[in-house]
Amino acid sequence: MFKTKLSQFRASHEFYTSKLADRHIGAIAALILISLLSSLSGTPLNHTITNCWEGFVWGLADPVISLNCLVSIIAIGLLSSMFVRGAAIAAYFVLAAILGIVIHLFQLNLPGIEIAIAISSIVFGTMLMMPNQPNFIVLALLGISAGLFQGYTNAESIIGAGMMPLIAYILGITLTLFAVAMTAREIGTAMGMGEINRILPWKMSIAGFALCAIGIVFLSNSMI
Repeated sequence: MFKTKLSQFRASHEFYTSKLADRHIGAIAALILISLLSSLSGTPLNHTITNCWEGFVWGLADPVISLNCLVSIIAIGLLSSMFVRGAAIAAYFVLAAILGIVIHLFQLNLPGIEIAIAISSIVFGTMLMMPNQPNFIVLALLGISAGLFQGYTNAESIIGAGMMPLIAYILGITLTLFAVAMTAREIGTAMGMGEINRILPWKMSIAGFALCAIGIVFLSNSMI
């Protein structure tokens, strides 16, 4: 009797997890589609922010409308699912992005931003295709580096904005970065990325290959 109820509970839990993963995958796919459409339609990456509402809305949108930045966030979330404390990696990434915004506002120069973001996408994609689990500290440092560069490039939108629009922008970008990273983490967890002696899901290998391809395209464009 107990074993029957336990098996039923496990079956219902697996079904719920699968459904939840499908929803998360659908949400990520929608964001990627929005990013592609934004790139094709020429949505302005350099925009003027004059009030708090514009600051908040562009803060929500900026990490999504840049495909190269979006794939880095997704990759960080997927890779963080390999660790029990992986949420900390996503948090480091978000905090580093905020620091990158501050660095840009203080007009400190970080050279090769676009190249660095593209290389980050390639490195993260390669990690997703590797069967072995990456080192936690190495991944955390890579996440901090990627977040720093991403925040720096996003801060171009708010140069000259007032204090309140700036705060609203940082709030918006923090919400988007954390939401996307944690959604990707849930997808990785549902697919067994964090299990001991895991077998690399073929979907993750395809995702890693796609991230590498996107990174290579952006890297070649940045070096032209």
